[in-house]
Amino acid sequence: MKMTFRWFGEKSDRISLCQIKQIPGVSGIMGVLDNKAAGEIWTEEEIADYIGQVHNAGLACEVIESVNVHEDIKMGLPSREEYIENYCITIRNLAQFGIKVIVYNFMPVFDWLRTDLAHVISEDGSNSLYFNEKDLGEMTPMEIVKKTAENSNGFSLPGWEPERLAELEKTLCQYKEITPDRLRENYKYFLERVIPVCEDCGVVMACHPDDPAWQIFGLPRIACTMEDFDKIINLYNSPNNTVCLCTGSLGSNPENDIPAIIRYFGEKKRIGCLHIRNIKYLGYHHFREASHLSSEGDLDMYEIVKAVYETCPNTYIRPDHGRMIWGETGRPGYGLYDRALGAAYLNGLWEAIEKRAERT
Repeated sequence: MKMTFRWFGEKSDRISLCQIKQIPGVSGIMGVLDNKAAGEIWTEEEIADYIGQVHNAGLACEVIESVNVHEDIKMGLPSREEYIENYCITIRNLAQFGIKVIVYNFMPVFDWLRTDLAHVISEDGSNSLYFNEKDLGEMTPMEIVKKTAENSNGFSLPGWEPERLAELEKTLCQYKEITPDRLRENYKYFLERVIPVCEDCGVVMACHPDDPAWQIFGLPRIACTMEDFDKIINLYNSPNNTVCLCTGSLGSNPENDIPAIIRYFGEKKRIGCLHIRNIKYLGYHHFREASHLSSEGDLDMYEIVKAVYETCPNTYIRPDHGRMIWGETGRPGYGLYDRALGAAYLNGLWEAIEKRAERT
């Protein structure tokens, strides 16, 4: 297991590389250039600057997240050709600087959705990301976008970049004609062009699940279950076409057996990396994010880490969304303290599982 931490860069993150370096067991970064719009080329100069900062701090950076897929690619518009070519150039540029895994998603419009970015947890006074489908009520997608922006503490949020949502109403209308099968066809077209580039460069593409793992606003969703991801890896049968297995995104649906899903794709060698977090179920399509400790939520972290240890032990892992605790304020879901506790807890589970395996 390679324990990492997400970092948005010195201009966009209150958390410093020095602080991350001090978290026990964290050896690297899952990086992101959050100033890049979907479809833009990530230039060699930008990548070199980011990677150089990480390396100078004594950390590795072999995973890059949120290389966003332009909506025209997802919708299969003629303009997708230019954006796919830009994506291929970005893959080659990232590979030059030692990137081995690219995390992305094929979710229409919204990368993720919550109805409250700072829901107070009554038991301890901390706050966390929260979703209750009933809270959507009669709200329109534009109203959700406005509410999310107003509650982001001034930070950009992954998947909610303003330029991606500038033509939201037009984009939503275009998606009305796109079925899940057609979206998969467009996805296949994308993979057929980028995976050969990945094979040539030694880069793995890792698809992130839909979040939450069900249909929102009538948009097609094709990455919500184990069966969905089985279809995705079979769209282009290559070891470079893999899953970013996010336990919280898939775990938002209690019907998803997360340890079983990890074992299934781990045994197939199709897990590019993992985001690990916990979920507390509060009702139908109603949940909040919890601390990583198993007893604080409804996901069994021990069984999750054990499945990783037994099927994909050399993969990249990072603690995912944390609560805001100890008076910290910052980018919702991406504070320092609770994610650092999460990393320590996951490392503790790993050590216990490893030592037990050595004794048997």
